[in-house]
Amino acid sequence: MLNILSELFAYDFIVRAVAVGMMVSLCASLLGVSLVLKRYSMIGDGLGHVAFGSLCIAVAFNIAPLLLSVPVVITAAILLLKMKDRLRIKGDAAIAVIASSALAIGIIVTSLTKGMNIDIYNYMFGSILAMNSNDVYLGMGLSLAVLSLFVLLYNVIFAVTFDEDFARAAGVNVDFFNTMIAVLTAVSIVVGMRIMGTLLISSLIVFPSLTSMRLYSSFKGVVICSGIVSTICFFLGIVISYSLDIPVGASIVVLNLAAFLVFFATGSLKKYF
Repeated sequence: MLNILSELFAYDFIVRAVAVGMMVSLCASLLGVSLVLKRYSMIGDGLGHVAFGSLCIAVAFNIAPLLLSVPVVITAAILLLKMKDRLRIKGDAAIAVIASSALAIGIIVTSLTKGMNIDIYNYMFGSILAMNSNDVYLGMGLSLAVLSLFVLLYNVIFAVTFDEDFARAAGVNVDFFNTMIAVLTAVSIVVGMRIMGTLLISSLIVFPSLTSMRLYSSFKGVVICSGIVSTICFFLGIVISYSLDIPVGASIVVLNLAAFLVFFATGSLKKYF
């Protein structure tokens, strides 16, 4: 095991992927607790499709993918909330509309340019080779911003998550903080899509919180456990991916699935003891 780790971290691109990936997985897992409890967990999948559409356009017009995807995905996150509130379209329906539209646009742009190339493939399914120095700096900066805001506004996020009416009565601008959570989620998705791929990035949001809820019932306990489970699964996923030469995104998802099954079994056994 030590030999594998020493060999693994001898490569700069692996170090970059682990540094950014662990930060992104931590941010996504923390935000995922609120999103799952609000029954809005599929926003990650929807915004992942939007990210795919935006990066197809970026590749077609030779634009830096992250510089285009960040504002586009943030705009889509805000639009999702507006569709839900003003057009009275339920959350899952709004996500389906945005996701399918963005995916269709991305496919059309790809077909009209060079067709499916290696860059698009890597973005769809993830690749640790895709990270460069600029991605690392931008990714670490955005991840630190997301993590800092979550910690500083923890109490407000807790109130908005569990009881919006009470939060409004207490003077909290619920609409603003719902938008902020959606925007932070969008940023986490865009940063993480390089490694996980746009088709798998939503797993970082959903799996850790669902896993933690098998054993913990308090919001704080679920948040802490989610962060720990997510970062451990990500790190081990990188190691397994390198060792077995399999896609990194898929290995991380499978490890999250394994953790969920273990926590589920443990939680079920606790009922009998």
